[in-house]
Amino acid sequence: MDDFQTAAPEPAPAPYNSAQECSAEVDALSTELLGHVADKWTLVVLEELAEQGTLRFTELRRKIPGVSQKMLTQTLRQMERVGLVTRNIHPVIPPKVEYQLTKLGYSLGGAVCQLWRWVAENAAEMEVAKVRFDSQA
Repeated sequence: MDDFQTAAPEPAPAPYNSAQECSAEVDALSTELLGHVADKWTLVVLEELAEQGTLRFTELRRKIPGVSQKMLTQTLRQMERVGLVTRNIHPVIPPKVEYQLTKLGYSLGGAVCQLWRWVAENAAEMEVAKVRFDSQA
C-alpha cells in the first residue's frame, strides 16, 4: 500500500454553504461577478494594469498576447461596468483613452494574488493526485 492509502485522513473543514451566509440577492450577484472576474482576459488585464499603472488601449493590447481588439474592448467595458477600472478619455485628435485600476480593482488583485499563492503552495499535491487518478483509468 502506498502512503496515500495508509495515512490517517485529516479532519475535514466545516463545509462552506453560501446559502447560509448570503441572501439570494448577494448569492446571485456573487455568481455573476465571479463569472466576470474569473475570466481569463479579466485576470490578465488586472495583472497588467496593476504592474503598469495607467495604460492606453493600444499599449494594453500590445502587452497581452493573443487578445483580440474586440475581446479586449468587451473585457475593459465589463471591468468598467462593475467598477474595476476607470476609463479616461482625453479630448484630442486622435482620441487618447487610458485605463487604470480603481481601488476596487486593486483589492480584487489582492484576492487573486491569494488564489495564485494557494495554487503555488498546492501545485505539487495536485499533480500527484492527477498522476494517481490518471494511472487508475
